[in-house]
Amino acid sequence: MKAYMLITIHTGQIEQVVEHLRRVDGVIEANMAFGPYDAVAVVEAEDIKALGKTMATNIQPIPGVLDTLTCLVVDD
Repeated sequence: MKAYMLITIHTGQIEQVVEHLRRVDGVIEANMAFGPYDAVAVVEAEDIKALGKTMATNIQPIPGVLDTLTCLVVDD
């Protein structure tokens, strides 16, 4: 299962958060973005439960992460 995670980050912490995201197991890509979200991460997991665990325990607690929106990929 793959998902795009759109992330809002505290001002001044974008580069640090993106670098941290790139080290998280299951994150296959993480990049800064322009627009309403500050970063986009591509996350892969075995199933929806594993995806939720990655988000809740490895991504949302990263210092500087303010909010996330997870978009599940349906045509992978």
